[in-house]
Amino acid sequence: MITIRAAADRGRANFGWLQSKHTFSFGRYYDPAFMGVSALRVINDDTVAPAAGFDTHGHRDMEIISYVTEGVIQHKDSYGHEMTLPAGEFQLMSAGSGITHSEYNGSDKAPLKFLQIWIQPNQTGTTPSYQQREFAQTAWLTEVVTPDGRNGTLQIKQDATVSKLVLGAEQQQSLTLNAERTYYVHIISGELQVDDIQLTAGDGATINAQTALQFNALTNIEALFFDLP
Repeated sequence: MITIRAAADRGRANFGWLQSKHTFSFGRYYDPAFMGVSALRVINDDTVAPAAGFDTHGHRDMEIISYVTEGVIQHKDSYGHEMTLPAGEFQLMSAGSGITHSEYNGSDKAPLKFLQIWIQPNQTGTTPSYQQREFAQTAWLTEVVTPDGRNGTLQIKQDATVSKLVLGAEQQQSLTLNAERTYYVHIISGELQVDDIQLTAGDGATINAQTALQFNALTNIEALFFDLP
């Protein structure tokens, strides 16, 4: 079964310096029908004005993934990490027992666009950590986050895998699924047909109780694919 989360129906926030689209309930946006999917709790599509950003604030017991699509993030946290995260790179901050951090647009001229993703961990109270990497797209579906950090992927404290999905226009691929697991696809750019469901930028879809999935790229596609407990 495929359940669509349409881009146009997402929650929205506009603080001037920040414009955000919320796939699931977040901050002032609350919809009990959209609280997340399995361990996936947040997908925020954020645009940050030049030289602006999130002041120092805290997190606890959450796996927080950032993927920059345009611009650069300046990251600083209470464990001494001062990092630059450019477009195309992934960041995973495991908040564990507690961490504070700030995130700013590293440019004073161009906007920053990135996806902020929260996944609930299956371990709590652990030592906070930070990981960052760019991944070459070696296949149409490339793992970037895994439970065991295999093949140099970012290691998450959850039985979840996040992959980057890239297809050229008119390319088709099929994928074998475990019917007992939950899957979610989020479209970053392009138009993608998933089985008989057509999705476009900002759309998402939950896949349950299926053993296979067919992808048909109507245009060049970039998306994230989540394999969840």
